[in-house]
Amino acid sequence: MEDRGKTLEHVTLLKQAEIVRLDCDCLDALVSQLGEAGAENVICRALEEVAVRLSHAERCHREGRLADMRRSVRSLIAISDQIGMGTLARVSAHVTDCIDSGDPIALAATLARLLRIGESCLGEMWDIRDLTI
Repeated sequence: MEDRGKTLEHVTLLKQAEIVRLDCDCLDALVSQLGEAGAENVICRALEEVAVRLSHAERCHREGRLADMRRSVRSLIAISDQIGMGTLARVSAHVTDCIDSGDPIALAATLARLLRIGESCLGEMWDIRDLTI
């Protein structure tokens, strides 16, 4: 028989990490189209927008403002595609699908994944920028 007075001695923490790959061909195309300075300007503004929209989506989710969250996440698709963040664009579409299907559990899990991937993508992009400077 189980002793209900025992305390939990061990907690296992699962670290969820995903490898993201940026589409360098997309970034090269931006440089070809806009020149180095123009591409850097577009990329910097896009990175700022990604960070702002991820934060906004998380806040909207906490506050239960799903329509606002959907608009913010939906806009991430085009922004991330423009600067070679295909994984972020795909997961943004998945979050939008979860909102549309009305599944709060799937939405919470998929939003958590979106935030992890967003953070990884932003970090990777800054690393690439540091290498080219």
